[in-house]
Amino acid sequence: MTRWQPDPDETLVTRAGVTFATGVATSVSGMRWFRDTERRDIQDELPGWPAGPHFTPRAKKERRLREGGKIGARFLLVATLGVLESLAGSGSTGNVSRLGEPEEPENEVEDFPVLWAAPGTLARTLPWQLDPGRRADKERTHLVVTDQRILVLGLNNDKNLSHDEVLWETPRSNIATAQRMTFSQYKVDFKLVFTDGSWSRLAGWNTNCRNDLTRPLATPLELVTDEELTTGQRQTVAEFLKRQDGPGDLLITRRPSGHFLAEYLRTGVIDPDYGIGHDICLMHANGEDASHEYVQGDL
Repeated sequence: MTRWQPDPDETLVTRAGVTFATGVATSVSGMRWFRDTERRDIQDELPGWPAGPHFTPRAKKERRLREGGKIGARFLLVATLGVLESLAGSGSTGNVSRLGEPEEPENEVEDFPVLWAAPGTLARTLPWQLDPGRRADKERTHLVVTDQRILVLGLNNDKNLSHDEVLWETPRSNIATAQRMTFSQYKVDFKLVFTDGSWSRLAGWNTNCRNDLTRPLATPLELVTDEELTTGQRQTVAEFLKRQDGPGDLLITRRPSGHFLAEYLRTGVIDPDYGIGHDICLMHANGEDASHEYVQGDL
């Protein structure tokens, strides 16, 4: 496997599997769109993009029929098998009400853009391979964050044959923020916002994957060297490292709250779906455990 590596003067922060997100509300379930700021579909004008699926949001009548069909089938199954509790608990009904209220109804219920980009903006340069509707089933895409840039890598899902190909990259200075989106299946969606106002809605492999990506992008990255640690922090970090198995890299950052986050990046193994694993330890300035006192932005 040919594996991407950071430059000698560059620090790897995270690497995780991502794709363009997919709608979950009934009107846009299984769909995604690529829009300009006038909400026009722009996928056919993105340079180098192969043809992909075109979607139409479901009309209200179609939504009612779809939901009614689910309800009717649900009651029939309950009456036949008497398994109301098991059906409701399985999550198999397709009901998205458990996701709560949409944060952006215009972009999550009425429409579902995963690219929002005026002409000439950075989001238009993102690679088409992020779209699961365009790439082959065996292909995967990873988002890499370093202290200097972010990249999109393409690879194969075979651990023995996969190799990394750089599909896209941009300096960190072009990233305004990364916002976690709660209205998504399994809480995996996030919005990557560029400084020119364009954005993309992406989905991680799982919630941890999304959080590993948004944490270093949502707030300024303040790396801490070993020499800057207090005696108590050094002791905590030493104990933390004793619990780790396999090769990896230690990363320590100061969080906006003043807490310190030690992360062990399991860089020895790159999973084609997930990326790299993380173990974390949140501590105070004196090294005491702060995991039960974390505030927004810590994790």
